[in-house]
Amino acid sequence: MTNRERAMNLLHYKPVDRMPAVHFGYWRELLYEWAAQGHISQEIADNWSDGNSYDRVLDKIIGWDFDWSHTVGANMGLLPGFEEKVLRELPDGSRVVMNSSGLIERIKPGVTSIPAEEDYLLKDREAFETLYRPKMQFSPERVDYKFFETFNETREYDIPVGLGLGSLFGQLRSMASVTGISYLMYDEDEDLMADIVDTYAEMQYQCVEAVLSTGAKFDFAHYWEDICFNSGSLFPPDVLQELCGKHYKKRNDLCRKYGIDVISLDCDGVVGQLLPMWFEAGVNTMFPIEIGTWGDQFAPAREKYGSGMLGIGGMDKTALRKDKAAVDAEIERMKRLTAMGGFLPCPDHRLMPGSKFELVQYYAEEIKKIPV
Repeated sequence: MTNRERAMNLLHYKPVDRMPAVHFGYWRELLYEWAAQGHISQEIADNWSDGNSYDRVLDKIIGWDFDWSHTVGANMGLLPGFEEKVLRELPDGSRVVMNSSGLIERIKPGVTSIPAEEDYLLKDREAFETLYRPKMQFSPERVDYKFFETFNETREYDIPVGLGLGSLFGQLRSMASVTGISYLMYDEDEDLMADIVDTYAEMQYQCVEAVLSTGAKFDFAHYWEDICFNSGSLFPPDVLQELCGKHYKKRNDLCRKYGIDVISLDCDGVVGQLLPMWFEAGVNTMFPIEIGTWGDQFAPAREKYGSGMLGIGGMDKTALRKDKAAVDAEIERMKRLTAMGGFLPCPDHRLMPGSKFELVQYYAEEIKKIPV
């Protein structure tokens, strides 16, 4: 069987010859560590990216079958984006920068985690109408029609390839920060937040419709959101339901019209408060199902929603920084989850610095032996 057949069969409760070894990429710092330790070349560390030729070489070195991050789609962001520019430089070497979304961030030298948010442009109705609404409109230049018209002949068939569905709220949060979006939700202009979401969602829907109308075929469709943290949703679930629920459903119904029945959503953190909205609107696949300090989220979701709730991820990646016993314990836990069906094990996010090369190789080898 191909890896595509293995993955899609598992998600459809169909038999497979073996479990595929799937990953979700790496922190760049980890690749630099591995290069310094002599496990991989510096060239791989410098040039790796999801799904590129260096990713494939690294898959063979480690023993992975493939990286799950293979999605393509239209340009659903701000078009054009804001000009990125340095607003000021600070004595400690930090820079205050405005990014292409209009978010103003403080970037510290040598720090690769999420930058501190300093300010933002999307503050009120005037900013939306003058700066953002014009950049949230559909235009044909958002879609590479030639690429998608020949996609079925040129795409890879050994691995699953998904259609990117964009983001209904995560990207808006990235434009205005958690603080800014929270203020906008309760702005005196009570229709403003709904207007922003409706405008952005309609453009993205038109992008998805344009891609699908070319005849391009996909194995799954995928959202990115990241609007949860370690104790639940960053925003009130009822407000998100009111703002976004109908747009998820409209987009998901379109996907099913074109034969896409696996619709996944990437949201880190504790997602239980938002699963009802997503599942009722047609999202049926959790990813990456982070473990964090709160433990497994997939088994409770399966118990609540039944066999229609699928999962990709759920393997505690921190075990790969520890020892063989920790990895073995995770593999045993993956056995219990895969026995439910409709579940594909994968580290629950990008492998972090400190992950041990030999343990990653060991995991990739042993996960293939899980009974299926």
